[in-house]
Amino acid sequence: MKTLVRTFAAAALMAVSTFAMAAEGPGSKSEKANVDLSTADFALEHYVAVTTEGESAGVEQLFAEDFNQKIQASNAQSNNRSEVVKSLKKQKGEKLNCKVSTDITEESADYMVAKVTLKFENFTKTDLVTFEREGNSWKVSKSINSYK
Repeated sequence: MKTLVRTFAAAALMAVSTFAMAAEGPGSKSEKANVDLSTADFALEHYVAVTTEGESAGVEQLFAEDFNQKIQASNAQSNNRSEVVKSLKKQKGEKLNCKVSTDITEESADYMVAKVTLKFENFTKTDLVTFEREGNSWKVSKSINSYK
C-alpha cells in the first residue's frame, strides 16, 4: 500500500512540474532577459548577434517603438518594428553563413550610424543602422538594407 501511495505521489509531482514548465513556454526566459544596451557599442554588438547569430534575448528591448526597416532591392520593401521582431524571433538559434564587418560612420552623444556588411558566398548585404539614445539605453531606430 505504501508503495502505491509513493508511486501516485511521484506521478503527481512529475505531472505538476511538467505543466509548470509547459506554461512557462520554450525560450521564454531568454527572450525576456534584459540585455545591456547602455552604450552604442553594446547595442551594435547585440544587433549583430540578433541578426546574424539567431540571438533572441532582448529582441524587443533592442528596437525603438517607431523602428522602420527599408529593403532596397528590385522590389523595395518596408517593415515596421513588430514585423521585424516577429521575423527575428522565428530565426532563433539560426546562424548565418557569412563574414560580418562593422564600421561606425557617424557617432555623437545621442546617436550613431553604423554600416554592417554581411558577405555571403554569392552576394553581399549592406545594412545601414541608426542607433539612438533613449534615456539610459540605446535602441535601433532605423535600418536600410541593400544587396549586391
